[in-house]
Amino acid sequence: MSAPRFYCPIPLPEHTRIALPDAVSHHALRVLRLKEGSPLVLFNGQGGQIAGELDVEGKRGFARLGAHDPREAESAGDITLVQGLASGDKMDWIIEKAVELGARRLVPIAARRSVLQLQGDRLQKRMTHWQRIIESASEQCGRNRLMQLDAPVKLADFLAAEATHTAVNAQDRTRLTLLCHPGASYSLTDALKAAGLIEKPGNVTLLVGPEGGWSDEELAAAQAHALTPVAFGSRVLRTETAGSALIAAISALCGWL
Repeated sequence: MSAPRFYCPIPLPEHTRIALPDAVSHHALRVLRLKEGSPLVLFNGQGGQIAGELDVEGKRGFARLGAHDPREAESAGDITLVQGLASGDKMDWIIEKAVELGARRLVPIAARRSVLQLQGDRLQKRMTHWQRIIESASEQCGRNRLMQLDAPVKLADFLAAEATHTAVNAQDRTRLTLLCHPGASYSLTDALKAAGLIEKPGNVTLLVGPEGGWSDEELAAAQAHALTPVAFGSRVLRTETAGSALIAAISALCGWL
């Protein structure tokens, strides 16, 4: 059985003894009921990980650290999921699976048809909740870098910001932005081949609408920014399925697994 992994957002110097953060200590001692000397693995999101052993003093947990292991589990390509806010616990599921499948960034969109609307304290609480999901999913799947989570924005604001970034970084790797739409005639495979992403890693941004899909105004804004509309097969996918399916398909088609 592999050693449990913990996200530990503090410096992790090799061959030292450190006090575990309260949340990590509680999880190790009270939830997992690990004992003195139990093996564990820590990572702080800055790359690599470090194995160690649990050291217990009363109700506090410490770790005796070994050597730093530079291993990574990142995708060769850079995938951003731009997700229309979904209701209930669907966003939790979407975020968790995006981490597991290797997305580098997730941008929630306060879309015209989004049932979930967030602001003020409710927004802050939800962002904190989502960040914890990212950390937990990274612990589980073996990633040593955290997926970036943006604050929710309107689609028009996101598109404007991305256009500016693309113009400034015109010499970056190949960049492709895809608007996921069941009525599109262009396939995902054709779009990736046309952009040359089958041959070399690049940046792919996926725009997935909320439960009710993108509004006419949002589709017009996407068209104004010359985004590529693509369909994924002959079936209409739910919003909580589409992003995960497309990320997995892109990773497989491009060999980024």
